Amino acid sequence: MSDAGYDHATVERRWQEAWDDADVYRTPDDVDDPTYVLGMYPYPSGKLHMGHVRNYTITDAYARYRRMRGDEVLHPMGWDAFGLPAENAAKERDTNPRDWTFDCIETMTDQMESMGFGYDWDREIATCTPDYYQWNQWLFERFHEEGLVERRDAEVNWCPHCETVLADEQVEGEAELCWRCDTPVEQRELEQWFLKITEYADELLEAIDDLEGWPNSVRQMQRNWIGRQYGTELEFDVEGYGGVEAFTTRVDTIYGATFFALAPDHPISEDLAAADDDVRQFIEHEADPEGDEPNGVETSLTATNPVTGEEIPVYVADFVLSDVGTGALMAVPGHDERDHAFAEKKGLDIVPVIAPEPDDGEEPTAPDVEAEAFTDDGVLINSGDHSGLDSETARARLTDEIDSAEEATQYQLRDWGISRQRYWGTPIPIIHCSDCGPVTVPEEELPVELPEFINTTGNPLDAAEEWKRTTCPDCGGEATRETDTMDTFVDSSWYFLRYVSPDLEDAPFDRERANDWMPVDQYVGGIEHAVMHLLYSRFFTKVLADHEGLEHREPFTNLLAQGMVQLEGEKMSKSKGNVVSPQRIVDEYGADTARLFMMQAAQPERDFDWSEEGVRSTYAFLDRLKGMVETYVDTEPAGDDDAIASYVDAEIDATIAIATDEYDALTFNKALRETQDLTRTLRQYADYTEPHAETYERGLAAVVRLLAPVAPHLTEELYETLGNDEFVAETEWPTAEVDRDYVTKRRRLVENTREDVRDIVEVAGIDDPKAIDVVIAPEWKYDALEIAIESDADNLIGELMGEPHIREQGDAAADYGQDLQAEREALSMTLDPDDEFAALESAGWLIEREFEAPVRVVRAAEADDDALANAEPGRPAIEIDD
Repeated sequence: MSDAGYDHATVERRWQEAWDDADVYRTPDDVDDPTYVLGMYPYPSGKLHMGHVRNYTITDAYARYRRMRGDEVLHPMGWDAFGLPAENAAKERDTNPRDWTFDCIETMTDQMESMGFGYDWDREIATCTPDYYQWNQWLFERFHEEGLVERRDAEVNWCPHCETVLADEQVEGEAELCWRCDTPVEQRELEQWFLKITEYADELLEAIDDLEGWPNSVRQMQRNWIGRQYGTELEFDVEGYGGVEAFTTRVDTIYGATFFALAPDHPISEDLAAADDDVRQFIEHEADPEGDEPNGVETSLTATNPVTGEEIPVYVADFVLSDVGTGALMAVPGHDERDHAFAEKKGLDIVPVIAPEPDDGEEPTAPDVEAEAFTDDGVLINSGDHSGLDSETARARLTDEIDSAEEATQYQLRDWGISRQRYWGTPIPIIHCSDCGPVTVPEEELPVELPEFINTTGNPLDAAEEWKRTTCPDCGGEATRETDTMDTFVDSSWYFLRYVSPDLEDAPFDRERANDWMPVDQYVGGIEHAVMHLLYSRFFTKVLADHEGLEHREPFTNLLAQGMVQLEGEKMSKSKGNVVSPQRIVDEYGADTARLFMMQAAQPERDFDWSEEGVRSTYAFLDRLKGMVETYVDTEPAGDDDAIASYVDAEIDATIAIATDEYDALTFNKALRETQDLTRTLRQYADYTEPHAETYERGLAAVVRLLAPVAPHLTEELYETLGNDEFVAETEWPTAEVDRDYVTKRRRLVENTREDVRDIVEVAGIDDPKAIDVVIAPEWKYDALEIAIESDADNLIGELMGEPHIREQGDAAADYGQDLQAEREALSMTLDPDDEFAALESAGWLIEREFEAPVRVVRAAEADDDALANAEPGRPAIEIDD
């Protein structure tokens, strides 16, 4: 507990118990269409870290907000409980992954409850339980029935330390390290199970445009990962190997092809490596597809350009990838940046064959391609009979004319290899029979449960001899079980559906309820999952829509990718020794302080720096708010309903309206800033005069309710202190109808006026002002300002002088017109004179309080000419009697 301040531990424990007793966060099954709010479920690593706390505070705050807005809210929690780290931890500690995992779950559940997260724990799932992973197996078999599962040999990423296959996305950095243990990854040929996600490539890509509630960055990452390209496949005749197929999106540049390039693992490259030491040395030791510069080795072969008949050298190059296109390409250095860099390095010809589109009647001019490639479309030059054609026309004509050419669509996306050689995952429900081949386990025999853990090197399932031995479901003969388990991304590709019916025993999810409750309205998680988890979830949802009656083809309507919590500009990590323990913060300052500090520090999408000073300041704010509420209840003030109360009432309404907009937009930091500003105004009000009880209580109640989604425990305490019987978590959200544009102008007017007074007092050296007059500008200046904003006339002053009531102001009008002309681009409308007068009169007490001098707001009709000369709309004249 903090050295001074309220007893947060007692307050938080009290309200957590009260919420549990009342089932405040339980979602009944008979709800028609709840607002579904979900944070990406965590891997149970043992303890929450600050990234967890931020993620789940965002979803919890939004779920609480929607509940107060009257929504039925579904806000569940579960555990991404399979995975290699638990298996490794069990091996190190000579225990088993299940016990380790459930110990971690217990610890993290306690921590989540201490944070006050409002989950419906009745819907909790853990993917490592048989009643969950049996549905992974069931779904695998449904995919298999629909032709979406395939078993084939494939070159895979192999981590020798983890002794398992890794997906491409799990290989990190230029050094190609395992994402879990940082071991260099090797390539191996293994028989693998694949889910045929490529069958859905076009829909996955095209539907991205409809994901309007997703960040553009995530949508673009998915587009890039799918990587659809339209182009041409054609053959170059390679000496001794016949026609070798290449893919290009720019067949219009074929006359500029000066070399042919093969991927290091292309069959021809591997054949050459057996006989050519230089090629072998390059492939085994030098090729670096992730390198900054393209590299390669010349072979003894040549390839014949099918259009020109020219023979060009063949290279094995590391910038050519076997899983992109065909693993072979025609290289055109004049019009491709990568080919250009390689040609410069190897001293190869660089020939321009595309020129910028010329002006009408002019000949195209060849670009200077020696310095850099010209990569735009244009007009063909140096291209024989095709010279003069535009690029688009040339692509169509050349594709039609070249015998071996045909239109083609290529994807970077590859089928999803789900086989993993490890224990702690879902067993793949396949039985291998020497006579029948691979056979799916009968549905009535699911789940295929994991055997007891065997602490061994390699795949523990392969060592479980008794478990492996079984009989073939088809012929009854001796057979063995598949010993690979599924990639854990299978677990997370549909878990959001299981929450709608977590106890259902005869299907993975209740179809009718899922159709009512899905898709997830607001999903929150890290951007590191932009490709893997989110893409796979979209794939599963589309398959289930096609084959299991799900009515929705996308799983998540709105997505928020939250930023990181940093310390001194660096991501928190154990290896850097810069981890701040959430539990320490809860123990010392309370969960509300941790939650409020995080949410007010930055917008959810932004990274932010953890600050101990900021935490202390947040705690002090909550303690002051508690004191304000208790003082009000103890003293029962009875001040007048005067101009000051009117100003405070207006600020309460403005705060409610603006904070509500910001909560809707999930810009919690702005909503909290508004709420804290209102708290400051209420404190100043109570310090300046005896407040009007109704206004002051209304303001305190508004602050409490506006803070409730983020600081739920203390606000429950304060809401009760204010005399309410119901939970603040279940009360109605405050409402106010105000014009936000009006509020912005009013606030800007008041703050600019206060700043002008400060400047005058400082510059003039006035130590003890006796009185302050604030003079409103004459009405004709407001009319002139409106004309200046709306006018597009070059001669603004002339247009102003065309108005008789402005012209009659003489030199004053001319001078003001020159000012407007000079600042024309920056002009904006202000309040009208009557509204300015009312706003400043009600806010005058703020100036009086600051300078301890009476303030008089003066209308233009009552002011002298000298004051009026300085008064402008939105910037009244200031006169100070010292």
